[in-house]
Formats: sequence, structure tokens, C-alpha cells
Amino acid sequence: MTLRIDISGLPSERLRFAASPLAELTAMLHVLAEPGHHPQFAGWAGEVRSGLRPELSERLREAEFLWRSSQADFLIPARPRATLAEELDDVDRIDDETYVTAALVTTCGSNRVHFAAPSPLTDATARERALDLAQARGARQEAFTERLLADPAAVRARVRHTLEQCAEAFFDAAWAGVAVQLANDLRLKNDLLKRQGIGAALASVSGAVTLAPDGDCIIVDKLQDKATAAHGTGVTFIPSVFGSPHLVVVHAPGWQPVVQYPVAEQSPSEPVALETVTLRLEALAHPVRLRLLRTLARGPHTTGELAHAWELSPPEVSRHLAVLRRAGLLTARRHGRYVRHTLNLPDLTALGTDLLAAVLR
Repeated sequence: MTLRIDISGLPSERLRFAASPLAELTAMLHVLAEPGHHPQFAGWAGEVRSGLRPELSERLREAEFLWRSSQADFLIPARPRATLAEELDDVDRIDDETYVTAALVTTCGSNRVHFAAPSPLTDATARERALDLAQARGARQEAFTERLLADPAAVRARVRHTLEQCAEAFFDAAWAGVAVQLANDLRLKNDLLKRQGIGAALASVSGAVTLAPDGDCIIVDKLQDKATAAHGTGVTFIPSVFGSPHLVVVHAPGWQPVVQYPVAEQSPSEPVALETVTLRLEALAHPVRLRLLRTLARGPHTTGELAHAWELSPPEVSRHLAVLRRAGLLTARRHGRYVRHTLNLPDLTALGTDLLAAVLR
């Protein structure tokens, strides 16, 4: 399973390596929302959370759907700027329909193609579909989606203000600490691009990113089958310290392809019992279950949501979930009329960092 970025005929100068304050802030917010994905930042996350003012903590919970399960595309800029304020100004220039569509993808846990047309801002059926999806994600998601559809301008202004408050509360200090690491990485990548070409630069990004033999396509090893093109726009590569182990790719139609890759190396996994490894690998020895795990790694989902996301029947999804639960890789909890399935991150981690990285990226 791969994500392919068509770069046929693209000049090498259209492949850009640059740091983005907004993308790194988004990675930090994801760490705060999903600390289980980033045990190496547990100390930092705990310190930041304990120091947040209650009002800002509530604001982050209110909008965390923009960066928790997956990052909204407008938070990973294709044209990075020198400052967070400049990048937020660029976000403000996005039209409401584009902004709302990107926000609904993360808020409602839907595939990026489902909101292409018609717009939930103007079409009643699309609006109801968005609200139904959000309701299945919980009361906070539903409330956020209702506000977003009713008054996009107000929600956009509030989200920007929240991000500005984060800058003051913790981002500015953290950014000063990681900027040197990012600058060093960018010097290496740009030097490789200039002296050895695209293939060498991509190889230094991640073992999961390669150049096709014909040189016309960038191949990203992710648990999904997707394709996009960089014709006329190019591809932007953004290094991240706080993003490890995730490999984030913006690939939705209408957006310039962007790859946010981790700078930090992962620590080696600890040994686990052979019986445990065998049981769990047998449970994972099916491509459909790997796809389901990829979605569940982004947050709890219902059987219906998983069936919709992967275009499967609910009974088929239920059978696969049962196998994963028996292996101890999932838990299920009822919330009203919904039963949400949650990935057991510690036990999946016990299978090794390579497998965990494949699921999380």
C-alpha cells in the first residue's frame, strides 16, 4: 500500500525543503492530544498541560479534532513562512468552503474525497451527512461541526486566536529550541538535493519515501492506496521534531502535496514474549485489519465509521474487529448508542517500533 505523488516533468527546484512554524505547532498540539503516540515527549507534554490556563485548555479540547486524529490540510502549509503570524495570515486567505471541507475531514473522521461536492455549507443533504458523522464521533465533535457550519468566520477567528494563545503559552519557547535542529536538517537535505539529486534527498527523508525507478513519482509507504500529482505546484517537504514517528502527507485534490517528516530517530523496541508476538502477528496477517488499525490509530471509531471509511460491510468489519480484540489489540466501550473501538497502543508497541511506525505514519 502506497501513496504516490506524480512529479513527471517537474523541475527539481519545485521540490522544496523548508521549516514551518505552523506545521510544528500542529505537531506539538497532536502530541498534547495523543501522548500515547509520542512517549519520548511525555515529560514535555505533562509540563505544558500542567501550565496551561484553564481557558486555553478548554479551547484546545474544543478544536483538537483539527489535529488529533489527522491534521487539517491548512495546518501543514505548502508555502512555509518565517513566522507563525505570516502562516496564519495565509490560512485566513483560504475561502470558507475550502477551510470547512478540510476541517470536516478531521472533525468527522471521513475520507478526503467525500466532501469534494456538494458543499455542506450550501447543500442540506451534505450538511446532514456531516452532522451525522460528527455525532458518531462524540458530543464535542458534533458541537464543533454545528458551529463551523453555522458561522465559519467566527470559528475560524476563534481557532486562530487559540493558536496565537498557544504561541504565547508554550510554542515560542519550544520553537526556539527546535529551530536549530530543523535548520541543520534542512541544510543536509538541500545540499543532497543540489549535489546528488532528488533520489538522494528523498532517501534521507525516510526509509518510507523513495523515488520510482523512472524518476516520475515519489512513493510514500503508508497504509493506504492514494495518488496525487504535483504538476504546476511542486512538493514541499517540512521537517519536524515533534512529529516523530508520523509521516504526514497532504494529498487531497486542490491542495499542493506536502510531506511533513520526522527529524528525530526512533528508539529501539524492547524484546517481548515470542508467544505474544506470534498471537498478535497472526491477528494482523490480513490487509483489511491493517487498514482498520491505521484508522483506529487516529482515535476511537465505531464499526459503522470503519465500514464507511474503507467501503466495507459492517458485518465484515465486525469479524475483523473480533479477531483484533481476541489478540488484545483493541478495546471497545459503549457511549450511548455507539460502541467505539480503541487501539491498544502499549501492546501494539510491544510488537516493535517498525510495525508501530507503519501504522502511525
